[in-house]
Amino acid sequence: MESLSVVIPVYNAEGSLPFLLERLRDLLPTVARHFEVILVNDASSDGSGAVVDQLAQEYGWVCGIHLMRNFGQHNALLSGIREAKFEIVVTMDDDLQNPPEEIPLLLAKLAEGFDVVYGYPEKESHGLLRNLASRITKLTLQTAMGVDVASRVSSFRAFRSQVRTVFSDYRGAFVSIDVLLSWGTTRFASIPVQNPPRTIGTSNYTFKKLTVHAINMVTGFSVMPLQVASLLGFFFALFGFFLLIYVLARYIITGDTVAGFPFLASALSIFSGVQLFSLGVIGEYLARMHFRLLDRPVYAIRYTSRQNSYARSSSQ
Repeated sequence: MESLSVVIPVYNAEGSLPFLLERLRDLLPTVARHFEVILVNDASSDGSGAVVDQLAQEYGWVCGIHLMRNFGQHNALLSGIREAKFEIVVTMDDDLQNPPEEIPLLLAKLAEGFDVVYGYPEKESHGLLRNLASRITKLTLQTAMGVDVASRVSSFRAFRSQVRTVFSDYRGAFVSIDVLLSWGTTRFASIPVQNPPRTIGTSNYTFKKLTVHAINMVTGFSVMPLQVASLLGFFFALFGFFLLIYVLARYIITGDTVAGFPFLASALSIFSGVQLFSLGVIGEYLARMHFRLLDRPVYAIRYTSRQNSYARSSSQ
């Protein structure tokens, strides 16, 4: 392979980063003639920033990007992907759960004619709630991406740099790299890779964060919630129509009316709940339109370790 960029979002990983770069140092010369590693420090609260600067000084092929504040993993990834200058981009986590030695497997699959290849873990090594949240997120991705491989996505991925041209000007407040990649191609593939347990530090993703991420994806990149609200409205309108038929028929046939308060209270509770749900869905989409109109930058870079440039934002 001619050239390769490895993009790694960094957050509170001062303990694992040196070991990860040592393994990349041994591997990358064997798979690419030209290569670089882009470390994106997402405003870590530990000493990760200093470690990134040190690694950038130690290895000439390492570039450190420091964000102004914590923007989130996908936003940090987007900043690194846009800075990558080589033909193939590989993204991976900073916690050593994505073994660098598995990168050749992704590249070999990519060479078969695919544009994006995911390395999914053969076995999840997280807790029950974390695995459940991961499942919810992947089901949501299935809807947002519209491709079969969505159920096997992971942060360990390789793709051709040409794919990023379709989202080079993307400035939405909510970012999902996987959805953005699906805008540019349908040639996806996935292969099983090792996923050893984390031995240094703890995961920054919790059940709550993954669930919020799933909600942001489905409302930010899909109209499915609006379709669900429309279907619910149609269903209960139909239910109300048949309810009216039942009340009238009973009165005409028997001369009796349906018992008052309990029946009316139940019907009103159902219909009011559906209306509030639908309004909530519409409100989520209006909120996203509001944030988009604010033109809030996806990320803002304080400086890069290699170039020593001053702060700039992705909206510039």
